[in-house]
Amino acid sequence: MMNLNLKQPLVLPAHHSNVVGSRLSSSSPSAAAASRRTGGGVSSRSGSRRHVRLPRISCSATEEVSGAVSSVTVERMLTVTASVEASPAIGQMYFQRAVDDIGDLLGKTLLLELVSSELDAKSGVEKTRVTAYAHKTLREGHYEAEFKVPASFGPVGAVLVENEHHKEVFIKEIKLVTGGDSSTAVTFDCNSWVHSKFDNPEKRIFFTLKSYLPSDTPKGLEDLRKKDLQALRGDGHGERKVFERVYDYDVYNDLGDPDKNPAHQRPVLGGNKQYPYPRRCRTGRPRTKKDPETEMREGHNYVPRDEQFSEVKQLTFGATTLRSGLHALLPALRPLLINKKDLRFPHFPAIDDLFSDGIPLPAQTGFDAIRTVVPRMVKLVEDTTDHVLRFEVPEMIERDRFSWFKDEEFARQTIAGLNPLCIQLLTEFPIKSKLDPEVYGPAESAITKEILEKQMNGALTVEQALAAKRLFILDYHDVFLPYVHKVRELQDATLYASRTIFFLTDLGTLMPLAIELTRPKSPTRPQWKRAFTHGPDATDAWLWKLAKAHVLTHDTGYHQLVSHWLRTHCCVEPYIIAANRQLSRLHPVYRLLHPHFRYTMEINALAREALINADGIIEESFWPGKYAVELSSVAYGATWQFDTEALPNDLIKRGLAVRGEDGELELTIKDYPYAHDGLLVWDSIRQWASEYVNVYYKSDEAVAADPELRAFWDEVRNVGHGDKKDEPWWPVLDTRDSLVETLTTIMWVTSGHHSAVNFGQYHFAGYFPNRPTTIRKNMPVEEGGPGEEMEKFLKQPETTLLDMLPTQMQAIKVMTTLDILSSHSPDEEYMGEFAEPSWLAEPMVKAAFEKFGGRMKEIEGFIDECNNNLDLKNRCGAGIVPYELLKPFSKPGVTGRGIPSSISI
Repeated sequence: MMNLNLKQPLVLPAHHSNVVGSRLSSSSPSAAAASRRTGGGVSSRSGSRRHVRLPRISCSATEEVSGAVSSVTVERMLTVTASVEASPAIGQMYFQRAVDDIGDLLGKTLLLELVSSELDAKSGVEKTRVTAYAHKTLREGHYEAEFKVPASFGPVGAVLVENEHHKEVFIKEIKLVTGGDSSTAVTFDCNSWVHSKFDNPEKRIFFTLKSYLPSDTPKGLEDLRKKDLQALRGDGHGERKVFERVYDYDVYNDLGDPDKNPAHQRPVLGGNKQYPYPRRCRTGRPRTKKDPETEMREGHNYVPRDEQFSEVKQLTFGATTLRSGLHALLPALRPLLINKKDLRFPHFPAIDDLFSDGIPLPAQTGFDAIRTVVPRMVKLVEDTTDHVLRFEVPEMIERDRFSWFKDEEFARQTIAGLNPLCIQLLTEFPIKSKLDPEVYGPAESAITKEILEKQMNGALTVEQALAAKRLFILDYHDVFLPYVHKVRELQDATLYASRTIFFLTDLGTLMPLAIELTRPKSPTRPQWKRAFTHGPDATDAWLWKLAKAHVLTHDTGYHQLVSHWLRTHCCVEPYIIAANRQLSRLHPVYRLLHPHFRYTMEINALAREALINADGIIEESFWPGKYAVELSSVAYGATWQFDTEALPNDLIKRGLAVRGEDGELELTIKDYPYAHDGLLVWDSIRQWASEYVNVYYKSDEAVAADPELRAFWDEVRNVGHGDKKDEPWWPVLDTRDSLVETLTTIMWVTSGHHSAVNFGQYHFAGYFPNRPTTIRKNMPVEEGGPGEEMEKFLKQPETTLLDMLPTQMQAIKVMTTLDILSSHSPDEEYMGEFAEPSWLAEPMVKAAFEKFGGRMKEIEGFIDECNNNLDLKNRCGAGIVPYELLKPFSKPGVTGRGIPSSISI
């Protein structure tokens, strides 16, 4: 905060000699000097900054009138210089640019207002603001303004900016300097786009770096605090414009456009009992003519201006990359692929060719554009000018090209792969479905006691294995069974419900015992189900491999739609909207969470535009097809709870951990890489959140009495996740502990959870037979008879597997997408790496963050030690990809490691 007023008179130093007014009062200079306080230098992303509290100055003079002496207060004036770092307006018409250039020369394009944090002592109203225009300097993007500030003005708590350009301007920061002494500079961290006054006459408000709970807000800022929040909420009407910063809610009703294609009709997700769902950001576009419940999809999806990608991110990947890569590259390749007689891969060497020879790009393809979009994949063939689309070899295949075929790797990836969030301890036997047997058929599982004990070689009975916590299940039975017939009606797709049982060996590794595949009964056929095991003969061994392919497809779909999209991207968006609507920029909780929300709304808007939309990448390439996002709604209604999004609670819920008497967690599988590394990160985040909260909240009562915090959490529960508002598991933010647990959960989901399910996508699924996104053929034994498919399988089982796998077009589309989505941007912000300026402005918070950053570096080293420990066989061994998805830091690109603070891709 900038301080321009001392309660006692002061003899001004030399750099204040330009202050006007009559002679100073006779107070002691030494006393005045003793009252001056300065702050030390601190650093952040923006570089070194010196935060200094400027002197308060009051002046008085006497004037002789009619022979008498009367006391008259005459304000002295301080010269304050504002230095503004701004990016020039972009995308203007020539005439507008010329007008703005003239305005810059005349110094009439950025109007600044300084706002005192104090009210006038006599009137009790806001002090008169001090205004000046900023003029452009010779340095690009640099503006300066000079103010004459009354010495009694008090601390500067906010700066208002009016942008008189015809286009928006990005303001990075504003520094205030008194009397030309740069050591006294006070920085207002902006990092925001400021709209043109021609678009919106309201001035932008930037607050001091010092954080305040609502009850501690300086009186001069109380109205501005409320006004700023009101502007961010909007009025709930009208279509949102690209320059706006309005945060509001809507249901997912914009995934299809029935006006353009009746087949693109999709159900509305959210706001109804059939399809509960979190809310998204409201855009306010008109509804379609054919369905008044569906929003038109004209243009790009609106997101508030400050949530959009930086220029660095746009140039490297994100919206630009996906649109260009998937809307330009793939259509160019489609004719080349369709002209081939057989769309599937004819043999496994043809799949390997994607990583060696590549696919020649058509002559009409824009090479430069594609190279910009997917530089890792577009190669120049040696000694020629030909270009090919050649994929990088995923690390998993680079280490062991046959690993995808092995049972041990199939099992290992359930705890150290791309989706380590679904495996559960098996606690009941026999296994039974909870679905209605009248609708779906008998509830009993085909996996019997005899099958399991035979696969355990008689070493244990099922009862003994259950008691010893050595049986685990990957259960996609009840969630998928209602969709089996629906998916089978889609073109070139099939589905089963599945269960897979694993055994925990003495070495701490998992061994798959049995897979059950089920097709529910229909009006014309009874239920079909069968348990598959890795039998001693060739036929059973190959049927086992085909069953594994089905399970991998189920796991891949559930991972992408639930573990990834739903539990991170989708469920986090309501937190972002509520925080911006209800927590002031001055609020410490807003400033703690802000870096965890970076780019998420933009990437989610992009997902609605090109990934999860009707006939988008997910629907075209993953087995649920048009039911994809609908299925994630079913999973949300059946399984999502805020409290179990906390990693320790999630592990306990799945039986993968128990809490001891001392409160410590004990893992059921000792060598569970995701859980082990995740708990290290969780504990580090929780300690950081606890220390931060305790700086600002001195008691539990202070938490309970915070109106902005209460409004934020009420809106998350009742609006953002309103379809679950009546659930009993919602935490109540009435103590510091409950607040810390809630904040830690949000911070974990946006960082560690998302990193664990996102940045390994190319390493584990880039070679698509390891994680096929769709299976196109039923098991050859489904009907139990010899049949044509069975005869073909017996002659050439490898051909049957290839027929089941995705087509060439599906594979290339998914591989291209995963390459992009697995990549870190050069401007990525990793957990514990960068401090927010407001954290650095508070010494105790700064110290807590430095400890947090140190812990994250220690975690890096500890994970490296684990990955080199041959006793930890789930993360170290011949051909095994080390588990690095929860290593905190990374370089740019596809690395398979790094924990960004936010869901930024």
